[in-house]
Amino acid sequence: MSRTLFMILKRCGGADIPRPGRVPGGPGILILMNHQSLLDIPMAIASGEGVFSRIVTRQRYARWIPVISHTIRTLDYPVVNPRAKAGTGRRLLEQLDQVARTSVAPLIVFPEGTRSIDGEIGRFRTAGLGRILGAREWIVYVLVGDGYWRHGKLVHLLGGMQKIKGRLSVLGPIEWSDPAVDPADFIARMRNLMVDELARVREGGTDLVPGPGPAQIPDLAPVVQEATLSNQGKEFLETRSLAPAHIRVFGDP
Repeated sequence: MSRTLFMILKRCGGADIPRPGRVPGGPGILILMNHQSLLDIPMAIASGEGVFSRIVTRQRYARWIPVISHTIRTLDYPVVNPRAKAGTGRRLLEQLDQVARTSVAPLIVFPEGTRSIDGEIGRFRTAGLGRILGAREWIVYVLVGDGYWRHGKLVHLLGGMQKIKGRLSVLGPIEWSDPAVDPADFIARMRNLMVDELARVREGGTDLVPGPGPAQIPDLAPVVQEATLSNQGKEFLETRSLAPAHIRVFGDP
């Protein structure tokens, strides 16, 4: 469904939208993405290979919104409510913890909790993400989208699809292997990774594209040094380069 939507936006609306990323499916996959527009949701979903994903979403979206509310209930998306009373908020976090421990589908989290109004990476809401990281080991992928924030709502999309020039970076895998550790530092580093990647993509001329050889990228060691990395990740820290299978930018000219 997500890919069909993109095809319609491209062919009928003239939007320039990159192809989705490629993130492996299965249990223990956690996708973190910045949030600029309604299009971020189908982009994150379409980036998962071969399986459906479960999105951590706000409780208010579970009712009275055509299609979206039905999807949340049917696929049993975990919900959060930052404004809930203490008892309700605690119950929702406990339910999120249960979903994180047992889900066989990837989880998608938009850590900012709301759309960016200026296109920059906002402050992360850490309560829910902290519970997720504390529930189990994860393989984390970071998706960074850009080019959509001026078209955040449906009315903006309908009135200016031809002006959209989207971009998408896929960074990972990064292993989170010790759920007992306080995740605050890891969360901060994932935000820094998003901020740095968004800035790098906007610089132009240094964008990474899929290709047969290694792609040179900025030194990301300070961002991930306290995370436990896969063998490929350790090799990256030694060589300061990463194959396109691990960091990819789609939508480059």
